Amino acid sequence: MDKNCSEYFVDFQIQYLPPIFGLEFLVAFCGNALAIYLFFAREKTWHTGIIYSFNLAVSDLLYTLSLPLLVAYYAIGKHWIFGSAVCKLERFFFNCNLYGSIFFITCISLNRYVAIVHPMYAHGRIEPKHAKIISLVTWIVVAGIAAPVLKFSALDQRNPKHMECIGTAVSGDLPSYMPYSLFLAVFGCGIPFLLTILSYVSIACTVFKSKSLSTLEKKKVGLMVFAVIALYGISFVPYHVLRNLNLYNRYRGVAVRLDCTDSVRVHSAYQVTKALVTLNMCIHPLLYASVADSMRCSRKKDKTSRDESGPI
Repeated sequence: MDKNCSEYFVDFQIQYLPPIFGLEFLVAFCGNALAIYLFFAREKTWHTGIIYSFNLAVSDLLYTLSLPLLVAYYAIGKHWIFGSAVCKLERFFFNCNLYGSIFFITCISLNRYVAIVHPMYAHGRIEPKHAKIISLVTWIVVAGIAAPVLKFSALDQRNPKHMECIGTAVSGDLPSYMPYSLFLAVFGCGIPFLLTILSYVSIACTVFKSKSLSTLEKKKVGLMVFAVIALYGISFVPYHVLRNLNLYNRYRGVAVRLDCTDSVRVHSAYQVTKALVTLNMCIHPLLYASVADSMRCSRKKDKTSRDESGPI
């Protein structure tokens, strides 16, 4: 190779990320702003699913507002001109959005599980106030696990004409950052992913056995289950796997070897997953629309259960 690994890394990022982030900003901003407007304009009674979806939309919208900074950063050759404090805040907001999205999707999944699989238990026991408390706790947990990013992220100021905003950690801090990154992968992605999968498998089994739902309603639920699982499968899980693999390459010094083909491949794939994670903000408004359908299914099943068992 005529270039070293760092040059290949930069070339890939400045070529592909600015147009992708720019398009995602337009779609995500419009979609989530519209979703928040519709929540207030059309939803007179906010059930638990709407409360979780609203928090998810707010999380997405807040991070969307930081995307123009990344567009400018990569468009001018990966040179950060906004200062160290803004660099840290942008990385903090990214992690808050990432894990806020994962946790609120998990909340929505568990909420649907209880409402559809155990409607008799959910009836009269799960109220909007519970969703508000859980949402507040979720925000606190998300901010807490993202807070170390404010310490680790930094500007690489060795070259004043090419200052890089490092979203993970500088080389000297990698031994401390890698356990934290693994913790985020397990607690912030792995456990929620497992809970979400189990919830939707149970939902699918219950819905497809129900005699009170039409074929079309069952197909809608099936599509919703597929969409959420695919969302994890193509973005959240690969992102965490490749982030840690890329960090491992950096830690071992693979990136400074003469033949760095494997390192370039891992880094490039990692950049793709960063774009896919941000793409979630464009897809989430479609998931908000499914909340009403799934909760409608649960109310039908609840009514059927009560009719079969008699008055409560």
